Amino acid sequence: MKLTSVPIGMDLFRTTKVLSQAFEARLAEAGGGLPAWLTLLSVKSQASANQRELADMIGIQGATLTHHLNAMEKQGLLTRRRDPANRRVHRVELTDAGEALFLHLRDVAVAFDKQLRAGIPDDRIAQVAATLATFRANVGD
Repeated sequence: MKLTSVPIGMDLFRTTKVLSQAFEARLAEAGGGLPAWLTLLSVKSQASANQRELADMIGIQGATLTHHLNAMEKQGLLTRRRDPANRRVHRVELTDAGEALFLHLRDVAVAFDKQLRAGIPDDRIAQVAATLATFRANVGD
């Protein structure tokens, strides 16, 4: 098979890397980072989530999440408490400071998404989303 263009996987990898670095830079400029954003977003989207659920939502190991939660708890962004129904489970909730940072980072994420979509009609965005879903399905995700 002769390749006449860059393999799509390579192009996706390069694009993902550039976009990830740009997004992480925006979050850092706003006083956050990708781990904090993903954690805040996950906690916000699931009221009183437990740590295992959060790790699954973010796609990281429990130990890695614990490291992030420890740091965020020290910063006053969230609280953890034992679940009264199961003392082995910790429930994670945002503090007022965590809620404020979530709202600020959400604005950054929305602005970044708007920048990415600039000049691209909605039907083309839908095509891209469908193509990405097909790529994931093709590799068994």
